[in-house]
Amino acid sequence: MKNVFRNAGRYIRLYWKFVQFSVMSQMEYRINFITAFLVETAYLLIKLLYASVPYRAGTDINGWSPDAVLLYIGVFTMMSGFYSGLFYSNFTSLPDKIRTGSLDVLMTKPVSLQFMVTLRQFELGYTIPNVVGGGIMTGIGWFKLGLPFNFETVGGFSVLLGCGVLTAYSVFLLPQLLAFWIIRTNGVTELSNSIFETNYVPMAVYSNLIQRIGLFVLPVFVICNFPPMFILGKMEPGLVLWAFLAPIWLLALIRFIWQFALRDYTSASQ
Repeated sequence: MKNVFRNAGRYIRLYWKFVQFSVMSQMEYRINFITAFLVETAYLLIKLLYASVPYRAGTDINGWSPDAVLLYIGVFTMMSGFYSGLFYSNFTSLPDKIRTGSLDVLMTKPVSLQFMVTLRQFELGYTIPNVVGGGIMTGIGWFKLGLPFNFETVGGFSVLLGCGVLTAYSVFLLPQLLAFWIIRTNGVTELSNSIFETNYVPMAVYSNLIQRIGLFVLPVFVICNFPPMFILGKMEPGLVLWAFLAPIWLLALIRFIWQFALRDYTSASQ
């Protein structure tokens, strides 16, 4: 147990070094940082326009009031920031690392290869607008709905947000692992982006079949729906349990496929 905590502390410190190095690199090339920041800010404005539609219509969307939809879009926007800032660049660079042989160099490092490949880069310019803007939208929706703001609701919301981040890591890394067997994965990346965009609206707008698939087959709806559903009182006990089980089995599946892929991996230099 002591070794587990020691290794966890080691990886936390290493990840913090990754974040520091990434931020320093982005500050050296500030035009790229500013461009990313402005692009994400533009996308944020589009989401704000989308959030205004239910208010103009003045109607509920399958049981979601305009304020509840604003709360949901805020969570989706925050999760977009976490996904694009923490994972997207790392995941999409995996095929190039395999094709060019740079993965071979990382394999010599005395740390987990999966950790190095999937968490090394942190994109600050993508994260700030979405997390800040999404947090503000979430707060406004929370306040306008008159929801309790206490340890239970905030704690549960935060835990489910963390579960959503872990689920996003697994769901969107999974298709990129095809790069070990397929040279080009551009189509896979586009498919992943399209799947993520199904979270633009609450899952309640989809049919029961789509909801079941998005919850239990490919748990993409776990990512953004559960945090707002929890504070709105829309989560059944079974879904609360699934919110914890989904990221656990997905992480185990990712680990298994990763190790299987490495056993079949042939160096690009050979």
